[in-house]
Amino acid sequence: MNILPVALGRTYLFVPGDRADRFDKAWSSGADQVMIDLEDAVAPAQKDAARKSAAGWMTPERPVWVRINACNTAWYERDVELASHAGLRGFMIPKAEQLPRDLINACMEHKKSLILLVETAVGFKKLPELAETATVERLAFGSIDLQVDLGIEGDDDALAYFRSQLVLVSRLAQIQPPLDGVTTDVNDTEVLHQDTLRAKRFGFGGKLCIHPRQVMAVNRVFLPTDKELSWARTVVAASRQRDGAVATLDGKMVDKPVLAKALRIIQAADTSAITRGE
Repeated sequence: MNILPVALGRTYLFVPGDRADRFDKAWSSGADQVMIDLEDAVAPAQKDAARKSAAGWMTPERPVWVRINACNTAWYERDVELASHAGLRGFMIPKAEQLPRDLINACMEHKKSLILLVETAVGFKKLPELAETATVERLAFGSIDLQVDLGIEGDDDALAYFRSQLVLVSRLAQIQPPLDGVTTDVNDTEVLHQDTLRAKRFGFGGKLCIHPRQVMAVNRVFLPTDKELSWARTVVAASRQRDGAVATLDGKMVDKPVLAKALRIIQAADTSAITRGE
């Protein structure tokens, strides 16, 4: 059985590219990854200045992701030039439907990764192809834009199919579990908690955040509980006593799928303190 490595990034915090005064705060927020946004968060007149600010701030000691502008915009080519920057972890691609060859080549040359924000009907139609493209690290759910594109109302059962597709395709492509979309209400902690629990239940590996106060709440949900960790360690111990053969624990069978689940929980706990490569 192939057990994929647990994704280290549970929280990806967006920070507007034209708000350089917020970069340090985002870095200190406790988010696993910081995402400087050059797309929706920045007005057209400020795009070039935002890119310059991002390039001037990020360093190899504090590497970040950058959400660039779509390939059909006037800013795309200059955004892709950031691939050579030593402080760049990788790019988030908005409205991912196709990946231009120049983008893939730049990422391969400079050893950068891609996160694809899937938020249109066309993007979901091409999901397997996108997920298997070189340098793609994981998928992310652009739930709000998809609702608009398809005329869907509500963010629960109405989007269950699309969430499951992201998880399934990610697993088949053997890339990291996907990231769930943002919770737009930054003040309602209960909504955020329930949204994050749903993401975890569906099999997502993390969640996009739009405010520093969301970070720790999301991180806590994706951490194994004490009860889960205790169960996982007991399962592993029982399996070792049987030299990997099927064991019984509290009257329940412990076979390979149960052991795999236990190992994932232990991995998640062991890697939870590793953030941004520090």
